[in-house]
Amino acid sequence: MAEFNPEQYKELKVREIEQIPGFFIVDLVVNGDSRGWFKENYQQAKLESLGLPHFDSVQNNFSFNKEVGVTRGLHAEPWEKFISLACGRVLGAWVDLRKGDSFGQSLSLELNPGTAVFVPRGVANGYQTLEPNVTYTYLVNAHWSPEVKYVAVNLFDPKVGIDWPITKDHAIVSDKDKNNPSLSEVTPMEF
Repeated sequence: MAEFNPEQYKELKVREIEQIPGFFIVDLVVNGDSRGWFKENYQQAKLESLGLPHFDSVQNNFSFNKEVGVTRGLHAEPWEKFISLACGRVLGAWVDLRKGDSFGQSLSLELNPGTAVFVPRGVANGYQTLEPNVTYTYLVNAHWSPEVKYVAVNLFDPKVGIDWPITKDHAIVSDKDKNNPSLSEVTPMEF
């Protein structure tokens, strides 16, 4: 496994991804020394000045994943997310489930503590751990509750087209996520 190298992350950058409108990748500044590293994970004024949309977070969530191959998602909630890692590496995956021309478009990329993403509402989010003891964190701009309705799509649907490094037969997936519908069964979300 490649160890995280904070020396690679010295410039704050924000870039929007064409295939999923409103989706942004953020390269964070990470400062490290012999003790470890420090990063300013989310600083609203700096990120907005580089093009990230205005985002008022109301909740901060963490997911600790003990084993390699934990695979979660793909869930599209009615709120935005700013996602990053406190430790470890994941393959992040996203599928646009909003009504419109980009419905069904997918994207995947490796995330580590130096990379964050901004996910617009209606874009399904998922990930797979690439090393043990991953801490995945995300800010959201609406409160979670058991009554919240969201749309999900199956992680391993070939029409979604995510090339997971750990196959379905070896991934650690919840029963709920195993039963998510295929893309052809999803009703696009409208806002």
